[in-house]
Amino acid sequence: MYDPTENSPFTGNRDRRALEREATEPELGVPPQGAGGAERSGADGDANTLETGTTTVGITAGDSVVLATDMRASAGNLVASKQAEKILEIHPRAALTIAGAVSAAQSLVASLRAEVSLYETRRDEEMSMQALSTLISNFLRSGAFFIVQPVLGGVDSEGAHVYSIDPIGSVSEEPYTATGSGTPFAYGVLENEFEEGMDTEAARTLAARSVNAATERDTASGNGLLLSTVSDDGVEIDEYDEVAEVL
Repeated sequence: MYDPTENSPFTGNRDRRALEREATEPELGVPPQGAGGAERSGADGDANTLETGTTTVGITAGDSVVLATDMRASAGNLVASKQAEKILEIHPRAALTIAGAVSAAQSLVASLRAEVSLYETRRDEEMSMQALSTLISNFLRSGAFFIVQPVLGGVDSEGAHVYSIDPIGSVSEEPYTATGSGTPFAYGVLENEFEEGMDTEAARTLAARSVNAATERDTASGNGLLLSTVSDDGVEIDEYDEVAEVL
């Protein structure tokens, strides 16, 4: 079809308007669990975007929660970091594990810390884990952090809680859970060895075994272990160069 603006003085304006539309159109992220279970970190699957192809585990243990992750961050086939912090404190008695794009996860954690502080200052009471899980869900549903899949572990007046939260904001409270590219391998250990009412030390060993199983088969997981215990006393995070140090 004939285009009357072709090679005319208006052609430049048409090109400028197209660029303006591209600059203002939204960009949607992709959940960590993409097609075929592969982790992706951008709308176009950019292999250079830093992501935590990872294994994270959360376990309830009596009046406490145990969280564990590996420490590898990758950019495509490159191991971009061997010291990635994938367990972050967001409340005096709660922590979050992260799987997905690092930048989005860091932004999510910063936003959560600010909102928790505002909530407790305005209400003069401690935020419950149910309220905190709802806050995280609302952030993820907004679309701004669409490429993050966290596990929330925390303790409040009602006891210990582990919440699995998917990239679009669905929340599920579980006695134990796993996320990231190493999930199938971690669940193989968790399903077989988890017991209701197990003590904290047993849960720490089980969490370490679950992450270790994933690092043996998942190339996106590895380079040590972060192991956290969340209780009434606060959030304790320990770092190990080798998972064997805990087993």
